[in-house]
Amino acid sequence: MPRSLALPQAPPRAAAPTRWIWLAAWPVTAVFVLSNAATPLYVLWQRELGFSRGTLTVIFACYIAGLLGSLLVSGVAADRLGRRRVLLPALGLALAACAVFATAPSVAALVVARLFTGVAVGAVVSAGMAAVSDVAGPGRARLAALLASSAMVFGAGLGPLLAGVLSETLPGPTVTVFAVEAVLLATAVLAVLRMPLPRPAAPRAGARVRVPRVPRDSRTRLALGLAVFAPGITATSFVLSLGPSLLSGLLGTASRTVAGALAFAMFLTATAVQFAVQRLARPTILAWGAAGTAASMAALVAAVHAASVPALVAAALLAGAGQGMGQLGGLSLLNAHVPPGRLAEANAAFNVGGYLPAGILPVAVGYLSDATGLATGATVFGAVLASVAVAGGAAVLATRRRTA
Repeated sequence: MPRSLALPQAPPRAAAPTRWIWLAAWPVTAVFVLSNAATPLYVLWQRELGFSRGTLTVIFACYIAGLLGSLLVSGVAADRLGRRRVLLPALGLALAACAVFATAPSVAALVVARLFTGVAVGAVVSAGMAAVSDVAGPGRARLAALLASSAMVFGAGLGPLLAGVLSETLPGPTVTVFAVEAVLLATAVLAVLRMPLPRPAAPRAGARVRVPRVPRDSRTRLALGLAVFAPGITATSFVLSLGPSLLSGLLGTASRTVAGALAFAMFLTATAVQFAVQRLARPTILAWGAAGTAASMAALVAAVHAASVPALVAAALLAGAGQGMGQLGGLSLLNAHVPPGRLAEANAAFNVGGYLPAGILPVAVGYLSDATGLATGATVFGAVLASVAVAGGAAVLATRRRTA
Protein backbone atom coordinates (compact mmCIF):
# COMPACT_ATOMS: atom_id res chain seq x y z
CA MET A 1 0.00 0.00 0.00
CA PRO A 2 1.41 3.48 -0.80
CA ARG A 3 2.68 5.23 2.34
CA SER A 4 0.43 8.27 1.77
CA LEU A 5 -2.68 6.09 1.98
CA ALA A 6 -1.66 3.99 4.98
CA LEU A 7 -3.64 4.49 8.17
CA PRO A 8 -2.42 3.55 11.65
CA GLN A 9 -4.18 0.43 12.89
CA ALA A 10 -5.96 0.06 16.21
CA PRO A 11 -4.21 -2.17 18.76
CA PRO A 12 -5.34 -5.81 19.02
CA ARG A 13 -8.41 -6.43 21.19
CA ALA A 14 -10.38 -9.36 22.52
CA ALA A 15 -12.76 -10.98 20.06
CA ALA A 16 -16.41 -9.97 20.50
CA PRO A 17 -18.98 -12.73 21.18
CA THR A 18 -20.54 -14.17 18.03
CA ARG A 19 -23.95 -12.74 18.97
CA TRP A 20 -22.53 -9.26 18.49
CA ILE A 21 -21.62 -10.02 14.89
CA TRP A 22 -25.31 -10.76 14.27
CA LEU A 23 -26.40 -7.68 16.20
CA ALA A 24 -23.91 -5.52 14.31
CA ALA A 25 -25.69 -6.53 11.10
CA TRP A 26 -29.08 -5.34 12.43
CA PRO A 27 -28.64 -1.64 11.46
CA VAL A 28 -27.90 -2.80 7.91
CA THR A 29 -31.15 -4.80 7.87
CA ALA A 30 -33.19 -1.97 9.44
CA VAL A 31 -32.10 0.64 6.90
CA PHE A 32 -32.54 -1.74 3.98
CA VAL A 33 -36.13 -2.41 5.12
CA LEU A 34 -36.71 1.28 4.36
CA SER A 35 -34.88 1.08 1.03
CA ASN A 36 -37.71 -0.87 -0.65
CA ALA A 37 -40.65 -0.34 1.72
CA ALA A 38 -42.23 2.13 -0.70
CA THR A 39 -42.24 -0.30 -3.65
CA PRO A 40 -45.78 -1.74 -3.27
CA LEU A 41 -47.17 1.71 -2.39
CA TYR A 42 -46.26 3.42 -5.64
CA VAL A 43 -49.49 2.21 -7.25
CA LEU A 44 -51.38 4.19 -4.59
CA TRP A 45 -49.29 7.30 -5.07
CA GLN A 46 -49.55 6.88 -8.85
CA ARG A 47 -53.33 6.84 -8.62
CA GLU A 48 -53.44 9.82 -6.26
CA LEU A 49 -50.77 11.95 -7.94
CA GLY A 50 -51.08 10.75 -11.55
CA PHE A 51 -47.53 10.06 -12.75
CA SER A 52 -46.23 7.74 -15.49
CA ARG A 53 -43.96 4.67 -15.42
CA GLY A 54 -41.11 6.92 -16.52
CA THR A 55 -41.69 9.23 -13.56
CA LEU A 56 -41.86 6.20 -11.31
CA THR A 57 -38.41 5.05 -12.38
CA VAL A 58 -37.09 8.61 -11.88
CA ILE A 59 -38.38 8.55 -8.29
CA PHE A 60 -36.66 5.21 -7.87
CA ALA A 61 -33.46 6.61 -9.39
CA CYS A 62 -33.41 9.52 -6.93
CA TYR A 63 -32.71 6.89 -4.32
CA ILE A 64 -29.77 5.70 -6.43
CA ALA A 65 -28.54 9.29 -6.80
CA GLY A 66 -28.62 9.85 -3.05
CA LEU A 67 -26.94 6.52 -2.46
CA LEU A 68 -24.14 7.20 -4.92
CA GLY A 69 -23.54 10.68 -3.53
CA SER A 70 -23.37 9.23 -0.03
CA LEU A 71 -20.97 6.50 -1.10
CA LEU A 72 -18.56 9.10 -2.45
CA VAL A 73 -18.00 10.42 1.07
CA SER A 74 -19.27 7.95 3.67
CA GLY A 75 -16.71 5.20 3.09
CA VAL A 76 -13.68 7.42 3.56
CA ALA A 77 -15.39 9.26 6.43
CA ALA A 78 -16.14 5.98 8.23
CA ASP A 79 -12.51 4.84 7.91
CA ARG A 80 -11.19 8.16 9.22
CA LEU A 81 -13.81 9.20 11.79
CA GLY A 82 -15.13 5.82 12.89
CA ARG A 83 -18.16 3.74 11.96
CA ARG A 84 -20.40 5.12 14.72
CA ARG A 85 -20.00 8.75 13.65
CA VAL A 86 -21.28 7.89 10.20
CA LEU A 87 -23.97 5.39 11.19
CA LEU A 88 -25.82 7.54 13.72
CA PRO A 89 -26.47 10.49 11.34
CA ALA A 90 -27.47 7.99 8.64
CA LEU A 91 -30.07 6.43 10.93
CA GLY A 92 -31.35 9.92 11.78
CA LEU A 93 -31.77 10.69 8.09
CA ALA A 94 -33.61 7.39 7.61
CA LEU A 95 -36.03 8.40 10.38
CA ALA A 96 -36.59 11.72 8.60
CA ALA A 97 -37.30 9.82 5.36
CA CYS A 98 -39.98 7.81 7.19
CA ALA A 99 -41.68 11.05 8.24
CA VAL A 100 -41.61 12.48 4.70
CA PHE A 101 -42.94 9.25 3.15
CA ALA A 102 -45.78 9.06 5.68
CA THR A 103 -46.95 12.61 4.88
CA ALA A 104 -45.98 12.89 1.18
CA PRO A 105 -48.44 15.18 -0.67
CA SER A 106 -46.61 15.33 -4.03
CA VAL A 107 -44.05 13.77 -6.35
CA ALA A 108 -41.49 16.25 -5.01
CA ALA A 109 -41.98 14.88 -1.49
CA LEU A 110 -41.48 11.33 -2.76
CA VAL A 111 -38.29 12.47 -4.47
CA VAL A 112 -37.01 14.00 -1.21
CA ALA A 113 -37.89 10.88 0.79
CA ARG A 114 -36.16 8.62 -1.72
CA LEU A 115 -33.13 10.91 -1.75
CA PHE A 116 -32.88 10.79 2.06
CA THR A 117 -33.25 7.02 1.93
CA GLY A 118 -30.47 6.71 -0.62
CA VAL A 119 -28.08 8.80 1.46
CA ALA A 120 -28.81 6.68 4.54
CA VAL A 121 -28.37 3.42 2.63
CA GLY A 122 -25.08 4.62 1.13
CA ALA A 123 -23.69 5.31 4.59
CA VAL A 124 -24.87 1.93 5.89
CA VAL A 125 -23.44 -0.18 3.05
CA SER A 126 -20.03 1.38 3.64
CA ALA A 127 -19.84 2.08 7.39
CA GLY A 128 -22.39 -0.50 8.56
CA MET A 129 -21.00 -3.43 6.62
CA ALA A 130 -17.47 -2.48 7.67
CA ALA A 131 -18.68 -2.35 11.29
CA VAL A 132 -19.78 -5.98 11.01
CA SER A 133 -16.26 -6.88 9.89
CA ASP A 134 -14.73 -4.83 12.72
CA VAL A 135 -16.81 -6.61 15.34
CA ALA A 136 -16.05 -10.02 13.82
CA GLY A 137 -12.31 -9.45 13.59
CA PRO A 138 -9.92 -10.83 10.94
CA GLY A 139 -10.37 -14.43 12.05
CA ARG A 140 -14.06 -14.42 11.11
CA ALA A 141 -13.90 -12.48 7.84
CA ARG A 142 -16.01 -14.96 5.84
CA LEU A 143 -18.75 -14.95 8.49
CA ALA A 144 -18.71 -11.14 8.54
CA ALA A 145 -19.08 -10.95 4.75
CA LEU A 146 -21.91 -13.49 4.83
CA LEU A 147 -23.88 -11.74 7.59
CA ALA A 148 -23.36 -8.22 6.22
CA SER A 149 -24.40 -9.25 2.72
CA SER A 150 -27.36 -11.32 3.95
CA ALA A 151 -28.54 -8.50 6.22
CA MET A 152 -28.62 -6.19 3.22
CA VAL A 153 -30.71 -8.41 0.94
CA PHE A 154 -33.00 -9.71 3.71
CA GLY A 155 -33.88 -6.16 4.74
CA ALA A 156 -34.40 -5.19 1.11
CA GLY A 157 -36.96 -7.98 0.76
CA LEU A 158 -38.66 -7.55 4.13
CA GLY A 159 -39.53 -3.91 3.44
CA PRO A 160 -41.91 -4.45 0.50
CA LEU A 161 -43.53 -7.45 2.18
CA LEU A 162 -44.29 -5.43 5.31
CA ALA A 163 -45.57 -2.52 3.23
CA GLY A 164 -47.81 -4.73 1.12
CA VAL A 165 -49.37 -6.59 4.03
CA LEU A 166 -49.75 -3.62 6.38
CA SER A 167 -51.19 -1.37 3.67
CA GLU A 168 -53.98 -3.85 2.95
CA THR A 169 -54.77 -4.93 6.51
CA LEU A 170 -54.44 -1.76 8.62
CA PRO A 171 -55.62 1.87 8.28
CA GLY A 172 -53.31 4.42 6.69
CA PRO A 173 -51.91 2.38 3.80
CA THR A 174 -49.10 4.83 3.10
CA VAL A 175 -48.42 5.64 6.76
CA THR A 176 -48.42 2.48 8.89
CA VAL A 177 -45.37 0.77 7.43
CA PHE A 178 -43.23 3.86 7.99
CA ALA A 179 -44.35 4.07 11.62
CA VAL A 180 -43.27 0.44 12.07
CA GLU A 181 -40.00 1.13 10.27
CA ALA A 182 -39.31 4.09 12.57
CA VAL A 183 -39.45 1.69 15.52
CA LEU A 184 -37.03 -0.69 13.78
CA LEU A 185 -34.64 2.19 13.12
CA ALA A 186 -34.82 3.26 16.77
CA THR A 187 -33.67 -0.21 17.83
CA ALA A 188 -30.86 0.04 15.28
CA VAL A 189 -29.72 3.29 16.93
CA LEU A 190 -29.50 1.47 20.25
CA ALA A 191 -27.47 -1.32 18.63
CA VAL A 192 -24.98 1.18 17.16
CA LEU A 193 -24.59 2.94 20.52
CA ARG A 194 -23.80 -0.37 22.27
CA MET A 195 -21.76 -2.01 19.52
CA PRO A 196 -18.22 -3.07 20.61
CA LEU A 197 -16.39 -1.20 17.89
CA PRO A 198 -12.66 -0.46 18.02
CA ARG A 199 -11.67 3.17 18.35
CA PRO A 200 -10.72 4.70 15.01
CA ALA A 201 -7.10 5.61 14.53
CA ALA A 202 -6.47 9.35 14.52
CA PRO A 203 -6.66 10.70 10.96
CA ARG A 204 -3.43 11.85 9.36
CA ALA A 205 -2.85 15.56 8.95
CA GLY A 206 -4.42 16.85 5.79
CA ALA A 207 -6.77 13.86 5.43
CA ARG A 208 -9.66 14.62 3.14
CA VAL A 209 -12.67 12.96 1.63
CA ARG A 210 -12.00 11.44 -1.79
CA VAL A 211 -13.67 9.29 -4.40
CA PRO A 212 -13.72 5.77 -2.91
CA ARG A 213 -11.15 3.30 -4.18
CA VAL A 214 -9.31 0.19 -3.08
CA PRO A 215 -5.58 -0.47 -2.60
CA ARG A 216 -3.78 -1.15 -5.86
CA ASP A 217 -3.32 -4.87 -5.21
CA SER A 218 -7.10 -5.32 -4.72
CA ARG A 219 -8.30 -3.61 -7.90
CA THR A 220 -8.57 -6.84 -9.89
CA ARG A 221 -10.65 -8.40 -7.12
CA LEU A 222 -12.92 -5.35 -7.08
CA ALA A 223 -13.37 -5.55 -10.84
CA LEU A 224 -14.21 -9.26 -10.76
CA GLY A 225 -16.77 -8.75 -8.01
CA LEU A 226 -18.39 -5.88 -9.90
CA ALA A 227 -18.51 -7.86 -13.14
CA VAL A 228 -21.12 -10.09 -11.48
CA PHE A 229 -22.63 -7.91 -8.75
CA ALA A 230 -23.46 -4.96 -11.04
CA PRO A 231 -25.68 -6.88 -13.50
CA GLY A 232 -27.20 -8.81 -10.59
CA ILE A 233 -28.32 -5.77 -8.65
CA THR A 234 -29.46 -4.08 -11.86
CA ALA A 235 -31.76 -7.06 -12.50
CA THR A 236 -33.31 -6.86 -9.03
CA SER A 237 -33.67 -3.08 -9.37
CA PHE A 238 -35.66 -3.55 -12.56
CA VAL A 239 -37.98 -6.08 -10.91
CA LEU A 240 -38.48 -3.68 -7.99
CA SER A 241 -39.22 -0.63 -10.12
CA LEU A 242 -41.46 -2.19 -12.78
CA GLY A 243 -42.41 -5.52 -11.22
CA PRO A 244 -45.77 -4.20 -9.90
CA SER A 245 -46.66 -2.96 -13.41
CA LEU A 246 -45.77 -6.35 -14.87
CA LEU A 247 -47.85 -8.13 -12.24
CA SER A 248 -50.78 -5.83 -12.86
CA GLY A 249 -50.65 -6.54 -16.59
CA LEU A 250 -50.25 -10.30 -16.24
CA LEU A 251 -52.60 -10.95 -13.32
CA GLY A 252 -55.02 -8.08 -13.70
CA THR A 253 -54.51 -7.26 -10.01
CA ALA A 254 -53.06 -4.32 -8.12
CA SER A 255 -52.61 -6.30 -4.90
CA ARG A 256 -49.86 -4.69 -2.89
CA THR A 257 -49.41 -7.86 -0.87
CA VAL A 258 -48.72 -9.84 -4.04
CA ALA A 259 -46.21 -7.23 -5.26
CA GLY A 260 -44.51 -7.15 -1.85
CA ALA A 261 -44.45 -10.95 -1.67
CA LEU A 262 -42.73 -11.15 -5.06
CA ALA A 263 -40.03 -8.73 -3.93
CA PHE A 264 -39.66 -10.57 -0.63
CA ALA A 265 -39.32 -13.92 -2.40
CA MET A 266 -36.65 -12.42 -4.66
CA PHE A 267 -34.55 -11.16 -1.77
CA LEU A 268 -35.24 -14.17 0.42
CA THR A 269 -33.70 -16.21 -2.40
CA ALA A 270 -30.75 -13.81 -2.41
CA THR A 271 -30.33 -14.40 1.33
CA ALA A 272 -30.76 -18.17 1.27
CA VAL A 273 -28.44 -18.75 -1.66
CA GLN A 274 -25.59 -17.01 0.17
CA PHE A 275 -25.84 -19.43 3.09
CA ALA A 276 -26.06 -22.32 0.61
CA VAL A 277 -22.89 -21.43 -1.32
CA GLN A 278 -20.77 -19.86 1.44
CA ARG A 279 -18.27 -22.74 1.51
CA LEU A 280 -17.61 -22.69 -2.24
CA ALA A 281 -14.57 -21.00 -3.72
CA ARG A 282 -15.17 -17.32 -4.42
CA PRO A 283 -14.70 -17.58 -8.22
CA THR A 284 -17.24 -20.42 -8.29
CA ILE A 285 -19.75 -18.29 -6.37
CA LEU A 286 -19.26 -15.43 -8.82
CA ALA A 287 -19.59 -17.68 -11.87
CA TRP A 288 -22.87 -19.12 -10.59
CA GLY A 289 -24.07 -15.59 -9.82
CA ALA A 290 -23.48 -14.52 -13.42
CA ALA A 291 -25.36 -17.58 -14.67
CA GLY A 292 -28.30 -16.79 -12.39
CA THR A 293 -28.59 -13.22 -13.67
CA ALA A 294 -28.42 -14.31 -17.33
CA ALA A 295 -31.10 -16.97 -16.73
CA SER A 296 -33.23 -14.37 -14.95
CA MET A 297 -33.24 -12.11 -17.98
CA ALA A 298 -34.21 -15.00 -20.27
CA ALA A 299 -37.13 -15.79 -17.97
CA LEU A 300 -38.13 -12.11 -17.85
CA VAL A 301 -38.33 -11.86 -21.64
CA ALA A 302 -40.32 -15.09 -21.75
CA ALA A 303 -42.70 -13.80 -19.06
CA VAL A 304 -43.47 -10.63 -20.97
CA HIS A 305 -43.98 -12.25 -24.37
CA ALA A 306 -45.87 -15.31 -23.13
CA ALA A 307 -47.83 -13.43 -20.42
CA SER A 308 -46.57 -16.06 -17.98
CA VAL A 309 -46.76 -15.45 -14.25
CA PRO A 310 -44.58 -18.51 -13.42
CA ALA A 311 -41.89 -17.16 -15.75
CA LEU A 312 -42.05 -13.76 -14.01
CA VAL A 313 -41.69 -15.43 -10.61
CA ALA A 314 -38.74 -17.46 -11.94
CA ALA A 315 -37.16 -14.26 -13.27
CA ALA A 316 -37.45 -12.61 -9.83
CA LEU A 317 -36.03 -15.60 -7.97
CA LEU A 318 -33.14 -16.02 -10.39
CA ALA A 319 -32.40 -12.29 -10.20
CA GLY A 320 -32.24 -12.58 -6.41
CA ALA A 321 -29.88 -15.54 -6.67
CA GLY A 322 -27.66 -13.67 -9.13
CA GLN A 323 -27.41 -10.58 -6.94
CA GLY A 324 -26.90 -12.61 -3.77
CA MET A 325 -24.00 -14.63 -5.14
CA GLY A 326 -22.41 -11.66 -6.89
CA GLN A 327 -22.63 -9.62 -3.70
CA LEU A 328 -21.28 -12.35 -1.44
CA GLY A 329 -18.43 -13.22 -3.81
CA GLY A 330 -17.39 -9.62 -4.25
CA LEU A 331 -17.59 -8.68 -0.57
CA SER A 332 -15.72 -11.83 0.43
CA LEU A 333 -12.86 -10.94 -1.91
CA LEU A 334 -12.61 -7.47 -0.40
CA ASN A 335 -12.95 -8.63 3.23
CA ALA A 336 -10.16 -11.16 2.74
CA HIS A 337 -7.64 -8.79 1.18
CA VAL A 338 -8.39 -5.14 2.07
CA PRO A 339 -6.92 -3.89 5.40
CA PRO A 340 -9.46 -2.75 8.05
CA GLY A 341 -8.42 0.88 7.70
CA ARG A 342 -9.60 0.89 4.08
CA LEU A 343 -12.53 -1.53 4.26
CA ALA A 344 -15.42 0.96 4.48
CA GLU A 345 -13.97 2.83 1.51
CA ALA A 346 -13.62 -0.46 -0.41
CA ASN A 347 -17.26 -1.32 0.37
CA ALA A 348 -18.26 2.12 -0.91
CA ALA A 349 -16.30 1.62 -4.15
CA PHE A 350 -17.92 -1.79 -4.64
CA ASN A 351 -21.41 -0.39 -4.20
CA VAL A 352 -20.79 2.65 -6.39
CA GLY A 353 -19.86 0.31 -9.22
CA GLY A 354 -22.94 -1.81 -8.62
CA TYR A 355 -25.59 0.84 -8.07
CA LEU A 356 -24.57 3.13 -10.94
CA PRO A 357 -25.93 0.85 -13.70
CA ALA A 358 -28.77 -0.18 -11.36
CA GLY A 359 -29.90 3.45 -11.38
CA ILE A 360 -29.38 4.26 -15.04
CA LEU A 361 -30.70 1.22 -16.90
CA PRO A 362 -34.12 0.85 -15.24
CA VAL A 363 -34.82 4.56 -15.80
CA ALA A 364 -33.93 4.24 -19.48
CA VAL A 365 -36.13 1.17 -19.78
CA GLY A 366 -39.01 2.93 -18.01
CA TYR A 367 -39.07 5.70 -20.59
CA LEU A 368 -38.49 3.26 -23.44
CA SER A 369 -41.49 1.27 -22.18
CA ASP A 370 -43.65 4.41 -22.13
CA ALA A 371 -42.69 5.09 -25.75
CA THR A 372 -42.67 1.58 -27.28
CA GLY A 373 -44.52 -0.65 -24.83
CA LEU A 374 -43.45 -2.73 -21.87
CA ALA A 375 -42.68 -5.82 -23.96
CA THR A 376 -40.12 -4.00 -26.13
CA GLY A 377 -38.51 -2.23 -23.18
CA ALA A 378 -38.20 -5.42 -21.15
CA THR A 379 -36.79 -7.34 -24.12
CA VAL A 380 -34.09 -4.77 -24.81
CA PHE A 381 -33.21 -4.58 -21.14
CA GLY A 382 -33.08 -8.36 -20.77
CA ALA A 383 -30.85 -8.85 -23.80
CA VAL A 384 -28.38 -6.16 -22.76
CA LEU A 385 -28.14 -7.29 -19.15
CA ALA A 386 -27.85 -10.99 -20.01
CA SER A 387 -24.93 -10.18 -22.33
CA VAL A 388 -23.18 -8.17 -19.61
CA ALA A 389 -23.71 -10.97 -17.07
CA VAL A 390 -22.30 -13.62 -19.40
CA ALA A 391 -19.27 -11.43 -20.10
CA GLY A 392 -18.71 -10.95 -16.36
CA GLY A 393 -18.91 -14.68 -15.69
CA ALA A 394 -16.49 -15.37 -18.53
CA ALA A 395 -14.02 -12.84 -17.08
CA VAL A 396 -14.17 -14.55 -13.67
CA LEU A 397 -13.57 -17.99 -15.18
CA ALA A 398 -10.72 -16.74 -17.38
CA THR A 399 -9.02 -15.10 -14.42
CA ARG A 400 -9.37 -18.27 -12.34
CA ARG A 401 -7.76 -20.35 -15.09
CA ARG A 402 -4.84 -17.92 -15.41
CA THR A 403 -4.31 -17.95 -11.65
CA ALA A 404 -4.46 -21.76 -11.55
